[in-house]
Amino acid sequence: MLQVCLNGSRRPHEKVPVTLSQIAEAAIEAVAAGAESVHVHPRTDLGRETLDGELVALTVEAVRRAVPGVQVGVTTREGLVRDGVERLAVVSRWPRPDDGGPDFASVNWHEGMSVDLATVLRTRHIGIEAGLWTPSAAADFVGRRWPWQVMRVLIEAVPGHTPGGYGTWAVERILSALGSQPAPLLVHGEDQWAWPVLRWAQQQGYDTRIGLEDTLFDEAGLRARSNAALVREAVTGRRAP
Repeated sequence: MLQVCLNGSRRPHEKVPVTLSQIAEAAIEAVAAGAESVHVHPRTDLGRETLDGELVALTVEAVRRAVPGVQVGVTTREGLVRDGVERLAVVSRWPRPDDGGPDFASVNWHEGMSVDLATVLRTRHIGIEAGLWTPSAAADFVGRRWPWQVMRVLIEAVPGHTPGGYGTWAVERILSALGSQPAPLLVHGEDQWAWPVLRWAQQQGYDTRIGLEDTLFDEAGLRARSNAALVREAVTGRRAP
């Protein structure tokens, strides 16, 4: 499975979709290029990331109308609301998937109150993508017996946050700490680690993702034209002999 990550927390950039119409168009193009799942960060009218339930539902609705049948996920990242308790309260008011809420949401396991946040998502019947950026986060995830309760585990190599000199080695350390577990794995990197990790993950048979959240550049180091262009390049490389 190849997921597209449409925008993330990127600062304003001419290619990063922010408005509902831009997000919907980007989703259409990315799915046509080969993406099988969509991850998006909802934005306000001013372009700021938000966890507001109404805006989350509007964003999810726009993507679902654009690409019917494709699962849509959103972020819950720390810092988008005042504090952890308020973040829990905001997410607890999200509609369930059948009522217009997201199919899944990512939870960064190293962030504060991650277990509480994941528990809230389960009560809303929203699938959980557990984001593991470090070996210690992976060990905590396993120790708390959460692998059996999530939709997917994200192994995320993030330069400056994930320990390691290069992306694939950093990923292997997280996988070693995680060990064997039942949830599907999606492996990806960001910035200079995005393409090396993606190609490694494809060779290993893992799900992965690509998009302007993870990198603004194609595999040759040139400025990416769009999310769809990144997806097309990722799919082409996956299918190459």
